[in-house]
Order: sequence, then structure tokens, then C-alpha cells
Amino acid sequence: MIEKQIQMVDLQGQYHRLKEEIDAAMQTVIESSVFINGPQVKAFSDHLAKYLDIPYVVPCGNGTDALQIALMALKLQPGDEVIVPAFTYVAAAEVIALLGLTPVLVDVDPHTYNIDPRKIEESISRNTKAIIAVHLFGQSCDMEPILKIAGMYHLYVVEDNAQSIGAEYTFPDGRVKKTGTMGIIGTTSFFPSKPLACYGDGGALMTSDEELAKRIRMIANHGQERKYHHKLIGCNSRLDTLHAAVLDVKLKHIDEFTAARQAVAAKYDEALASCGQLILPRKSTFSTHVYHQYTVRLKPSGDVTDTAKYRESLQVSLKEKGIPTMVYYPLPLQAQEAYKWMARTPGNMDEAARLSQCVLSLPIHTEMTGEELEYIIDTLLKELQDRKM
Repeated sequence: MIEKQIQMVDLQGQYHRLKEEIDAAMQTVIESSVFINGPQVKAFSDHLAKYLDIPYVVPCGNGTDALQIALMALKLQPGDEVIVPAFTYVAAAEVIALLGLTPVLVDVDPHTYNIDPRKIEESISRNTKAIIAVHLFGQSCDMEPILKIAGMYHLYVVEDNAQSIGAEYTFPDGRVKKTGTMGIIGTTSFFPSKPLACYGDGGALMTSDEELAKRIRMIANHGQERKYHHKLIGCNSRLDTLHAAVLDVKLKHIDEFTAARQAVAAKYDEALASCGQLILPRKSTFSTHVYHQYTVRLKPSGDVTDTAKYRESLQVSLKEKGIPTMVYYPLPLQAQEAYKWMARTPGNMDEAARLSQCVLSLPIHTEMTGEELEYIIDTLLKELQDRKM
């Protein structure tokens, strides 16, 4: 076992590498004492808009708020339906429910883990008003067919880009767009483990629509058109100045961060390619992959519940040897107690159900050393060999 504790995400190591830049940026905010809506918030917003090549970026308190504000800005009404993938974090379905809307669950592609565009159209009803396309684990959904379907049925497309900021989608005609910039609104999270992360909670929305950007800003600020004049029902969701200062530093390094995770993923791909007990994550032909997660599938040899038990045992053994792993996500949305009674599930959710029983995410981050990576690979392969299903 190596001496240093292996991390799923090494935030401390990344901080120490960028310490001089981050400390200086934070100290500037502290000296000014403008902790809310300081100039760093606008500076970061402008820089992120330039990076994404989109006119408007509106920061907010967190990624879940960003999704809620997006749906509020689109003026959806109770009873309206919003399509979401069944295999994802609960946030998208959560805000739909909180606003009195109905989540419509759609199954996912077993290879990319993203929503399956072929299954969207059959899930549309007369009440369907929007699709939330979640770019999961670091690569884009297949946006061309999603946008085409949305156009045919006059649906809004909201992109949840919390895990894939910086990824690029190539359209069949050769156009290249960054994730979060193709739908009517994009959202993202700056949670500490995300590809672009602050030191707490933070989020943002992005859009090319000037009027929509104005509405989003008002909603995020108590619905105020100007101070003490509340034109809309809104909420209080702000990105703190300290967080914006940290994010502005990290944004300068985002492509470097991506390259580091891609290098780790390439080593995993090479070393694990011949392992018959694993199915490696598939990189889409239409998208780059920023590898927020490196998520493999354990090949089931029988009932999927046996695979889940095997996975749990494997995780315990790896943890004993100093290797953390995570399961994103152990329950698909259709199996979550809170959503069983109120979500609409027009098709089967077989792939989402299977994935929840067999996915396993391995450590991947910007500070991973060759020694750590070699140890993880060697230990994992030995464990799989010793305990063949």
C-alpha cells in the first residue's frame, strides 16, 4: 500500500498547487470586505461567458437553485411535465416536483449513461413542456436529436451541465458547441468536487436570450427589477464574492484540469481494456469527455442483485487497501421513494435499473500521481482475478 491516502478527488492537493493565486484572490475580497455582489462576481461571470462563448452567465447559490430558477424563468405551470433521465442525481426531479410540475422519467443509454434520445419522443404528452438534458459524468448528451425533437413538439431544452463543463459537442454539420450553451438555458454547479469548483456551494445559469437572462437575474434576486421593487416571485440565490474569486482563478486552469483527468482516464482505458469483468465507459463520437467521473460497469454473471452484492464486497476490500470508490447512483429515480407516487414513467427503465446495480466509479482527479494510479490498477485487477463472479 502506498503511504499517501488516495482520494476520489484531491481538493487539498489542488489547493496547494494553486495556493499563491487563490490566497491572493481571496485576500483581495477580504480586504475589500465586499462579500456579496463584489466586483469579482461580475468578473468571473464575464470570463465564464467568454470561455463558453455565450452572451449571458448569471451566477447563483448552487446547481439545484440553477435548475429551479431555469424552470421558473420559463414560466412553467403546475401540471406541466418535464422529461428527465431516470439515471441521474435527484436534483433535476426534485426542482420539478417542488414547482408543482410532473417529472417524466426516460431511460438512458447503457454505454454513455446519458438520456436515450430514441426514447424521448414516445414519452411526450400534451402536457410536456421541457426536457432536462443531464450531461452525466463528463460528456454531452446527443444534443442534435434532442433539439430536433424539442423543435418538433415546441419544448424547451434545459441543460444540466454540473458534471461536464468544458466538454464540447460536435453537430453533424461540423458546428462545435460547449455543453450548457445549446439549449434555451444551461445550468451548472460549482460544488467542490465538480470540474469547475469553489470552496462551498455555487452555481450558474447561461443563456443566449437577453430577455431570459434579465428574468433569470430578477428571479435569483428576490424577483427585483430594482432594489425594493419586486416584479416577479423570486428567491435568494447568490454566488458569494469569495467563491467567485476562487472560481475566477480556477477557470484559468480549467483546460489543464481537464487534460489531467483525461490522462488518468487514458491510463485506466489502456490497463483495464483486457479485463473481462469490466465494461469501460464509452466515449461518444460526438462529444469530448472531461471525466468528472471514471465509471465502469461490473459484468453481471447472473441476477443483477448478485452483481450489486459483489460490487459491495469489492468496494469493502478495496477500501481496506486504501482505495476509495463510489456508486453513482445506487437507486434510479423510478425506485426513489419520494418519486414513486408522482413521476410519470411511460416506458420501461430497464437500463437505469441495471446500471444502478453494476456501476462503480474509480478515483480520478487533477492531482493523481503515476504511483497512485498504478497502485489502483494493480490492486483492482488482482481483486477481480481473485474473486471472479
